[in-house]
Amino acid sequence: MGFVDDYRAIENLIFSYAALVDAGDFDGVGELFAEGEFVGSGGVVSGAPGVSGMLRDTVIVYGDGTPRTKHVTTNVALEVTGDTATSRAYFTVLQAVPGLPLQTIAAGRYADRFTKRDGRWRFTERRATVDLVGDVSHHLRAKRP
Repeated sequence: MGFVDDYRAIENLIFSYAALVDAGDFDGVGELFAEGEFVGSGGVVSGAPGVSGMLRDTVIVYGDGTPRTKHVTTNVALEVTGDTATSRAYFTVLQAVPGLPLQTIAAGRYADRFTKRDGRWRFTERRATVDLVGDVSHHLRAKRP
């Protein structure tokens, strides 16, 4: 795989995360972190079962099987060095649920690390930092005491 191919493969991995979350495919998201960690406001979760379980426990899924969101990932900046890479990106989360207008519910940034193993790029770590929060009451389950 050439330099440009590595960049495209990593971008596709970054965009796959958004597509899988929006589709409600939490097992698919988990698989992206089979050998990695997700670090967010809820702490650190590792591996496929940890990440998929965290999403199931926190994200509201509607009758169509999705969270009714669109994660828009922009401003992707990649640095590739051999079989490792890092990236920074912005994200914006839009949501439309019955009875409410389309709205922005969160915006923030990702700091990612990747490793290439057996010719395939994988997440090593994703740090998600939410900078702006809107009405997430129709997206996230209320924390129980």
